[in-house]
Amino acid sequence: MPRASRAEAERHREQVIAATAKLVRTHGADKVSVPQAMAAAGLTHGGFYRHFASKDDLIAQACSAAFAERLADMEEPPEGEDTGEDRGRGVRAAFLAAYLSAPHRDNPGLGCAAAALAVDAARAEPGDPLKRAFGEGLRKLIDAMERSARKSGGTAADEESVLVELSTMVGALVLARACAGDDLSDRILTAVRDHVLGDDEHTPGRQDTSETAG
Repeated sequence: MPRASRAEAERHREQVIAATAKLVRTHGADKVSVPQAMAAAGLTHGGFYRHFASKDDLIAQACSAAFAERLADMEEPPEGEDTGEDRGRGVRAAFLAAYLSAPHRDNPGLGCAAAALAVDAARAEPGDPLKRAFGEGLRKLIDAMERSARKSGGTAADEESVLVELSTMVGALVLARACAGDDLSDRILTAVRDHVLGDDEHTPGRQDTSETAG
């Protein structure tokens, strides 16, 4: 295959994965068809098997891509927080505040795979590509949260603390989405956001979290 054709094929493959990552987080893995995924990427489904071994292969790669998006969000400091421990605190606080925000709740297609795909992964059979991809993505997220906590000088810098923190955040997001439209949803996000950020009103990223993108 000519180099240009290989590059185009890889670009198309990445487009399908990105489009499918949004679809599965919005609708669930079982609700996404191959024609739907290809159409969302602007392609016809006839070329699907040139890029993927099966639908299960695509769904697993989309899951991995969704986790990768969340990890990338953790690497960017908020504006004005560029160096040293202040940077670490700013990155961590901004991540936690954005995670437990109304925009994240209301836009699952751009949100955390841990919350959006947990039920799909739980229902998958042992050895299913989605279950493997979900487990790998979750481990990477936990490791990244540990590193972020250590850089910030925070208390949740060991695996046990991170597991509790992440489980609390994911559970809060799932519950908030389940009762979206009820004021209970906002109260859940606010209560858990205040809990994970602590009581320091000067913590970077603490203010105006209701408008923070997820």
